[in-house]
Amino acid sequence: MRAAPTILHLDMDAFYASVEQASKPSLRGKAVIVGGLGPRGVVATASYEARRFGVHSAMPTAQARRLCPNGAYLIPRFSLYREVSDLVMGLLRELSPLVEPLSLDEAFVDLEAGGTAFDSASARATGERLRADIEAATGLSGSVGLAGSKMLAKVASEEAKPAGLLLIEPGTERELLAPMSVRTLPGVGPATGEHLRRAGITTVGELAEAGEDELVRMVGKAHGVGLYRMALGLDDRPVVAERDAKSVSVEDTFDVDLHDRVRIRFEVQRLADRCVGRLRSSGHSGRTIVLKVRRYDFSTLTRSETLRGPTDDPSVVREAAARLLEGVDTTGGVRLLGVGVTGLADYTQEDLFAQVLGAGAEAEEAGAVAEGAVAEGVEPEGEEAAAEPDGAGGTGAAVSAGTAGGAVVEAGGPDAAAARYWPAGSDVRHALYGPGWVQGSGVGRVTVRFERPGSPPGRVRTFRMDDPELESSDPLPLVGRAEGAA
Repeated sequence: MRAAPTILHLDMDAFYASVEQASKPSLRGKAVIVGGLGPRGVVATASYEARRFGVHSAMPTAQARRLCPNGAYLIPRFSLYREVSDLVMGLLRELSPLVEPLSLDEAFVDLEAGGTAFDSASARATGERLRADIEAATGLSGSVGLAGSKMLAKVASEEAKPAGLLLIEPGTERELLAPMSVRTLPGVGPATGEHLRRAGITTVGELAEAGEDELVRMVGKAHGVGLYRMALGLDDRPVVAERDAKSVSVEDTFDVDLHDRVRIRFEVQRLADRCVGRLRSSGHSGRTIVLKVRRYDFSTLTRSETLRGPTDDPSVVREAAARLLEGVDTTGGVRLLGVGVTGLADYTQEDLFAQVLGAGAEAEEAGAVAEGAVAEGVEPEGEEAAAEPDGAGGTGAAVSAGTAGGAVVEAGGPDAAAARYWPAGSDVRHALYGPGWVQGSGVGRVTVRFERPGSPPGRVRTFRMDDPELESSDPLPLVGRAEGAA
């Protein structure tokens, strides 16, 4: 524990949803839900307007629609979120060389190491300046916690939400923590929380009063000692600038269970290619290929194969994943598939040809994609769930959004007509009307609102789905583009 509150925790407010509101002027002040849009989709995050209806991250999208039927339901646009995250993380690194990102929207900063704060007054001034700089650079708000430890700084930022700053003076930790729920503490999930509740312990103060010996008896030595220390506000963990990635993975959840074995093999190969793209963008290679299959009855099987050396070759990963699939019974149907690579290294095995020969069978040819089946699950954003792997410092969490980038999906096999699928929230550009975003589509029509960041709410127009003048496009930056830019 430090004698001064020089550890800062930044947590952007409802990050994905806030980016969408800033990007789409007509959605400001309205309920926005970002996540998978299909019947098996999951909410990644919800704006504070949507949270008033009870919508929260990790909730099934179908349930969210019942609670908030008039909300705007949008696919995630991770390329834009990463762009905004890079701006924010750049501002943090101006404060200190010790920045520990937890996800796209969350990070610890050691202000003392950067010489930007040494006492409560300078720490508060730095935190307020950071919040102002983030708003100027992105138009978004973030909540800041300042304390003498990482645990307390994170607790403070959560208490400061939304768009606030809370500084915990050293010496006041126990008084602040005492009335809070035990679920406030890291590592206390639903199961541990319920176990403690049955023992009559619901607050952090009651946890501290129980004593270390009693907690060890209840939950075991390692967990009990850790809980007791946290209840006293004790946390000596340093801010670590770099966290080594342990795995890279991608997965898709399907609206309709897959039964066709050829289609399943095709999806596994597609996921393998996406995984390799993610692997290469992080500058890694890996030795162990992992296949995840969730069947119709929600049973989940995981199979892995370790290669003779690390690789980032897509053919090697595809073939290993195909071999793993051969050992899985998919007769009853498959609702989720995932491919991952673990045992990461920062170099690539040179003799890839030898690996391919030693691997065994060649990958079988995959069939066409069945029309209309689009993957819809997404991981919740970092503030409330696992870190997004391509974010600054996130490790190992899967992202599963078949249309997450906003691209138009071509449905059907090689001989099928090019029926275009326009997911809600995706970016488009019309030859006459310029940039806009998809509000909805169906029955051969797509509805587009034409507006851009910083503009007044735009007009809505409807087109045929196959309109040749309408095409998908990259997201516009939130700040810095001239109003008249094409």
